[in-house]
Amino acid sequence: MLAASGAAALVYQVLWIKQLSLVVGVEVHAVSIAVSAFFAGLAAGGWWLGRFADRVARPLRLCAALELGIAALAIATTVLLSQAAPWFVSLQSAVGPLAWALPLVLVAAPAFLMGGTLPVLLRAADPGEGRVATTGGRLYAANTAGAIAGALLAPFVLIPWLGVQGTALAAALANVAVAACAWMLDRGPAATPSAVADEPAGSRTALALYAVAGGLALGYEVVWSQAIVQFMSTRAYAFAIVLATYLAGLVIGSALAARPADRSRQPWAVFGLLVASAGLVALVEVVSLGAWLPAWQSAAARAVGGDAPLTAMSARFAVAALAIVFVPTLLLGAAFPYALRLAVGPGRIGSGVGRVVALNTVGGIAGTLLVGFALVPALGLVRTLAVLAVAAAALGVVASRQSQGRLRFAVPALALATLVTAVLAPPDRLATLLAEARGGKLVAYEESRGGTVAVIEQTAGQRTFRRLYIQGVSNSGDTMTSLRYMRLQALLPLIVHRGEPKSALVIGLGTGITGGSLLAWPGLERREVVELLPAVVRAVPGFSGNFDLASDPRLTIRVRDGRHELLGNPQRHDLITLEPPPPSAAGVVNLYATEFYALAASRLQPGGLVAQWLPLPTQNDADTRALVQSFLAVFPHATLWTTELHEMLLVGSMDPIELDLPRIRQRFTEPAVAQALGAVGVASPEALLATWVTGREGLVRYAGDVPAVTDDRPAIEYAPWVRREEFPMTLSNLVELQTEPPLQGGDAAFGDAVKAERATLMAFYRAGLAAYIGDRRGWAQEMNTVMRADGTNPYYRWFGGQAR
Repeated sequence: MLAASGAAALVYQVLWIKQLSLVVGVEVHAVSIAVSAFFAGLAAGGWWLGRFADRVARPLRLCAALELGIAALAIATTVLLSQAAPWFVSLQSAVGPLAWALPLVLVAAPAFLMGGTLPVLLRAADPGEGRVATTGGRLYAANTAGAIAGALLAPFVLIPWLGVQGTALAAALANVAVAACAWMLDRGPAATPSAVADEPAGSRTALALYAVAGGLALGYEVVWSQAIVQFMSTRAYAFAIVLATYLAGLVIGSALAARPADRSRQPWAVFGLLVASAGLVALVEVVSLGAWLPAWQSAAARAVGGDAPLTAMSARFAVAALAIVFVPTLLLGAAFPYALRLAVGPGRIGSGVGRVVALNTVGGIAGTLLVGFALVPALGLVRTLAVLAVAAAALGVVASRQSQGRLRFAVPALALATLVTAVLAPPDRLATLLAEARGGKLVAYEESRGGTVAVIEQTAGQRTFRRLYIQGVSNSGDTMTSLRYMRLQALLPLIVHRGEPKSALVIGLGTGITGGSLLAWPGLERREVVELLPAVVRAVPGFSGNFDLASDPRLTIRVRDGRHELLGNPQRHDLITLEPPPPSAAGVVNLYATEFYALAASRLQPGGLVAQWLPLPTQNDADTRALVQSFLAVFPHATLWTTELHEMLLVGSMDPIELDLPRIRQRFTEPAVAQALGAVGVASPEALLATWVTGREGLVRYAGDVPAVTDDRPAIEYAPWVRREEFPMTLSNLVELQTEPPLQGGDAAFGDAVKAERATLMAFYRAGLAAYIGDRRGWAQEMNTVMRADGTNPYYRWFGGQAR
């Protein structure tokens, strides 16, 4: 019963974190505060319902009532959270911080009932004297084992198949099944309410120490989430596997220690030794990270991979999680039965277990907030982990002093080893690893509250460039390819705009090239960029080609969640250009969903345009069709342009999009515009219009009947792993849609010039595809054609200067 209940609880947690990011924004402070409400509900429920369980005669009936209540409240919470974002923003503007009561109450109410399940069922199990640790440890292990199932089922099965609302219903059915089971098991005579008994000696000390241990455990998780990511991915699958590994350590540790905890003659010393050892092991594992881990990951991927890329990548994720997360959590899981042994008396089963769980959870909330918002930004990841390890050692020493056996002398020795390791731990270990793994020189590095942000200088042949890494994953750079598509991302829609654009908003700062390109447009009165991570804003001056936008007073940069910017700011724009991370990254689907495009459309001036970056290699062809479908669902007028070999651009509007040639030519006469585009190989109106692919008709044909990406069906976030052959197929399928641009005011000579530019561009694309499959001869032939036709083009020369 506890396993099923735990599975449902983790499913709800995954769902509500997703939904809360829509309600309060994905900014790390906001999400952390909202998620803390979930854990606060668990803590309050464990404390109060645990005490109540000791007074009831039929705890199984109480369990049935709790599970039915969880099912009802969880469904209500899921439905209300899907509608709550506008309410939250309106309340925030009206009552300020009081608006937070809305999401906090929504998630805390069902969590309160969830917090009571373990103490109530432990009370129902009625362990005899001397068996509290054994029974409690096993039930805790079962509950956590169910949580593992929920953590994996949600991203791998339930959300892709059923969507958010359907997944909540499936989890609620599990609660209903548990309630039915509890009711059917309640056939015997009523149990005698627990008599009030004295607390075990030292129980309050044990509770306090285990609360601190909860803070340390969640603090480790914050550090691990950033330390491990450079060996993994930002996909939801990766985070699910790490979470499952974390929980597996708790399960196995608790199950192994359940029986020994009741038999131990020195429970205090063992408890202290386990907590202190977890800190030391966590620190040593991170400090000793090196090339051995990627080698092990590759070996695991080869062993299980074959033709299943998701299986191979999951094996890589599991190896990293086992190497960094598993052993410390195994030790922490083993500490739980000892905490029960020390803090729970036979006459206070429900209340005792409730207090243990509640205080441990409260400690976890405090640890998460302290580590994420204070220690990591101030000290960095390695030093923060060293502080946590030393604190764990100190906790172990305090616990061991309560013991009288010889084992207590081992803890101070372990604490000394921890202190020495903490002093010697190189604080730049993770930064060095990242630079080594990416093959470059570290220019800037910041372990911030929202994630690790790095700028690395790399070389390719004779060229030197810089790339931006967020959470260890490349998020573009200042190569020629990046310069080309990002400048087109901003300037192409401004050039084809039917009016005189005065206001432009960029969502996603990145390297600053798209936002900086707005400075080249002389007619803009307002230029605004919204970026989620402050560390990215601080990294932007390290990149070339962005017109020094960070120091230009004509442009405003705001640190804010992009979706919340549109929700909370009624300002309308002539252009909204969207350049978030790739849609498969965890949490980014919020900026590719139909609901988001509808929100963006509501913030357009008449004739305004939304320009959406469409990466091609980051998802399979079917997923790209789904992205196009979500765009088409909102914009009756939609066009597709190719901005670089690997990127395309969707431009949509609620009003017709006109390609007025005289206006386009006139805008190309602006020196700053012509210079910005000429530098990336778009030197004329003919070259610009050669990047046209198709209008709405072609896009509708391409999207077919693939379901759109929506808030309730965020399938792109859980899409299958990208197959190597998909990018050439996706590019070919899109290029086949190519039609002549519907020009107004053009003539035959101009049309022929556009065709010539397009022929050269398509020859370059064929060269790129030949290189992709290893056809060196095909690449050379096509590049020779390109260089003969346009050998001075800086974009083509970046690749083919030696191909003549």
